Amino acid sequence: MQITKFPDRASWNTLLQRPVMDTSALEQKVGDILQDVRINGDKAVRRYAQEFDKVTLEELQVSPAVIAKAADELEPALKAAIQQAARNITTFHKAQQEPSRIIETMPGVHCWRKAVAIQKVGLYIPGGSAPLFSTILMLGIPAMIAGCKEIVLCTPSLHPAILYTAGLVGIEKVFTIGGVQAIGAMAYGTETVPQVYKIFGPGNQYVTCAKQLVNKSGVAIDMPAGPSEVAVLADDSCVPAFVAADLLSQAEHGPDSQVVLVSTSEQVIKDVEAALNDQLEQLPRKGIATAALENSRMILVEDMTTAVDLLNAYAPEHLILACRNPENVADHVTDAGSVFLGNYTPESAGDYASGTNHTLPTNGYARAYSGVSLDSFVKKITFQQISPEGLQQIGAVIEAMAAAEGLDAHKNAVSIRLNI
Repeated sequence: MQITKFPDRASWNTLLQRPVMDTSALEQKVGDILQDVRINGDKAVRRYAQEFDKVTLEELQVSPAVIAKAADELEPALKAAIQQAARNITTFHKAQQEPSRIIETMPGVHCWRKAVAIQKVGLYIPGGSAPLFSTILMLGIPAMIAGCKEIVLCTPSLHPAILYTAGLVGIEKVFTIGGVQAIGAMAYGTETVPQVYKIFGPGNQYVTCAKQLVNKSGVAIDMPAGPSEVAVLADDSCVPAFVAADLLSQAEHGPDSQVVLVSTSEQVIKDVEAALNDQLEQLPRKGIATAALENSRMILVEDMTTAVDLLNAYAPEHLILACRNPENVADHVTDAGSVFLGNYTPESAGDYASGTNHTLPTNGYARAYSGVSLDSFVKKITFQQISPEGLQQIGAVIEAMAAAEGLDAHKNAVSIRLNI
């Protein structure tokens, strides 16, 4: 990791750059695949599975019997862990439900807002080098709580943990499709895969590009996404070994991940660096983590105010506050996907089981985007009802504003009612 001491604010933008992602070079290839799937449906899906994944797909949909059997293939301890995580995630997301309230803005004028589930959603779970069954919990549980009528899950992996978790959540439509073709199948629909209105889930640069392209054609997506990242704010009250472990927990995601340490103590930086090197040697995914660390930074700053300003400028996906009075520091955080307070709150708790959602904005999008929540699976529709007496109260206001904008038909829509 590169170490920078006391950078001036003018250099922050350069210092905090993420690894460059050039999606423009991918767009033509990904766009061609999407168009093929749109036109040729299942036939194209099978062809790309053979070409890219070297698998022959006889049946695209996973049968209920195969999903049910997965429970027998997992260790009881893992099943118990998944069940506990599901309970915690359910508890946290159920608490996000809000009742509708009718507001009388003036006598006889009533307005309200109602949350309505997105009827059809698609969840993408990559196969890759790790079976991300935890993401099924993070996406499937709020989708179920929201009341989405059709939930489609696409994954190239038939790992028992993925199938068991899908069954536990209650997802019945599971398709063994991966990559760009999976995004295309959900976006446009095929003979086998239902079309959805919004697509959720992580993926590699091809999947990310595919999501962005289908979004341009009118299919909603959860958020812009990039490689995983974590930033840690540490002072001399931190435990350097803990900080090193947190940095590596994100670095092992992929070679294009990025981790950042910001500290007010030069000794902390030295101690974390030593602990990180020791722990790195023990990691099975050492090669991946090492590549990610080449994109990463350790930054020494003058004081905590500067540290928080720097981290808000970075807007990390995950932010760990390994410092004194983390609650007070957290009050000044304005740009982050999810924040973890204190020495005993590892980022991996949020990844798996504490209850918060791990599907978060990356690449600086935390400045404007929230992570996935119950709200991600609903639309908020506004309603209003005006009584004849209410229209007498508000009518003149509408007429005056419509006339000032030169929209006489708008004005007349009120006037005709007032003059009967």
